[in-house]
Amino acid sequence: MPIGIPIFGPVHLAILAAVPAFAALLAMLHRRLPSRGKIIRWGLSILLVVSFASYYGSFAAQGVPMIPNHLPLELCDSSLWLVIAALLTLQPAIFDLAYYWALAGASMSLLTPNMSHPSLFLAIQFFADHGLIVAATLYLVWSGQARPRRGSVLRAMVALNILAAVVGVFDSVFKTDYMFLRTKPSTVSLLDLLGPWPWYILSLEGVGFGLFLLLYLPFRHAGSTAVSLEDCQKETAAQVSTSA
Repeated sequence: MPIGIPIFGPVHLAILAAVPAFAALLAMLHRRLPSRGKIIRWGLSILLVVSFASYYGSFAAQGVPMIPNHLPLELCDSSLWLVIAALLTLQPAIFDLAYYWALAGASMSLLTPNMSHPSLFLAIQFFADHGLIVAATLYLVWSGQARPRRGSVLRAMVALNILAAVVGVFDSVFKTDYMFLRTKPSTVSLLDLLGPWPWYILSLEGVGFGLFLLLYLPFRHAGSTAVSLEDCQKETAAQVSTSA
């Protein structure tokens, strides 16, 4: 862990605890003041955009070439934009992907940060970026505004493999390592337990599918319905009129 923060040390554990606590606080605020739901969703979206822009903007400000090594081709980059789209639209089809990619991907990044020699800014940005992705996703679920639908595990896995195939072609052509498809990260990660290349990629298929299934378990009896934007607006209006 960089910047003098040991992995699973007090500071790291505090960061990990702060993410769900922040999501729970926002969900509680939404349930008490449902008319503020749109403000919360837009606020989270803006924070995510600012986090994204600050990361890639820092490379541009330093004159670091963006191509081929600093493009938004990591899984968490895709998760971030899916979460933003889910926050702004509450579309079930978008959330079906955002839910699994964010909680399985960004959560793992928070647990085992891949930062070898970052600056203080990059360390803060890393935890803010990934923490917001996870917190925003949990907020949507805990506030009752979204949930994964039946069949979403398979859809999320298929979409993830399509993304990996596209990124894999880019990695092969430009000798990059987005999504760690060519080499493992230099820091401690789950991949260390999954064998050498390319076997760890095949192992990840099973691990990913297992994680997606576990994430779906709380919703397995919820049926195929999902909260839509119109449903949320009707529920909000009903709650506001009741409390008036």
